[in-house]
Amino acid sequence: MSSVETLSSQFALPGHLNFRANAEGLIFADIDNAQARAGICLQGGHVVSWQPKGQARPVVWVSSQAKYAPGKSIRGGVPVCWPWFGPHASEAGFPAHGFARTVPWMVTGTRALGDGATEVVLTMQETEPMRAQWPHPTRLEIRVSVGATLKVALVTHNLGAQDFVIGEALHTYFEIGDITEVKVQGLSGCDYLDKVENFARKRQDGAIGFSGETDRVYLNTEAECVIEDARLNRRIRIAKSGSRSTVVWTPWTEKAEAMGDFGPGVAGQGGWREMVCVESANAFENQVGVPAGQSHTLAVEYAVEPLSA
Repeated sequence: MSSVETLSSQFALPGHLNFRANAEGLIFADIDNAQARAGICLQGGHVVSWQPKGQARPVVWVSSQAKYAPGKSIRGGVPVCWPWFGPHASEAGFPAHGFARTVPWMVTGTRALGDGATEVVLTMQETEPMRAQWPHPTRLEIRVSVGATLKVALVTHNLGAQDFVIGEALHTYFEIGDITEVKVQGLSGCDYLDKVENFARKRQDGAIGFSGETDRVYLNTEAECVIEDARLNRRIRIAKSGSRSTVVWTPWTEKAEAMGDFGPGVAGQGGWREMVCVESANAFENQVGVPAGQSHTLAVEYAVEPLSA
């Protein structure tokens, strides 16, 4: 893995993008431009924060007790689930949601865009454990554009002679005022698998509200979703392409406490109350085939606006 000094000499953008390492040796790209601030951990190609200028609170949530250590997943931000979603279909010992979020990625490009945003491109580095779990020649890239909106594109290149199938998600945690007060719009009429009720298949009627643990995979939908947050008086828009599933998740009290890394929230209550995951995915029956020699892109754009004038 490249050092902070090497990365800084090749990819830093003075006044916009700098690199640093934490005490455990993980390297971060810190972005601060005229439109927003953001952080990206090179382990996992993991966006850990995004806060547009003018927003009093971040839009992308990360736990106050998140663990930033080699080989450990980070609680919050935008974890990359790839090349499978959930447990592996046949190997119980393989990591849930794949390995992409805990392996090293390398910076392959940075630039200041004409609209004032800052772009960072990273490529996942292959490891021997990864090859043992995914024996397909593949290049996985993530392109992150930090500005007034946050754009993230996950690009899977099939470099081999055989087709393969992937499950994937951008498992984004959004910061909210209180989970009991928000609504998620955009999925009414969609079928979903309710993981809390043993994957029962149901249909959404109206907006999604929250009063307990929620873990749902909405299928066959390319719809834009909107998080309406009355307490923070803002609306978070989630537009996507190359994605046919949307996952909505909150752990609620018991599960969050069992996980142990949610921490206290801004208001002194459980940190899980101040986040909700709305994930752009390709899961279960919406897994994606990537033909030999071709690529697939899952792209999202996150925007925030006032809920009322």
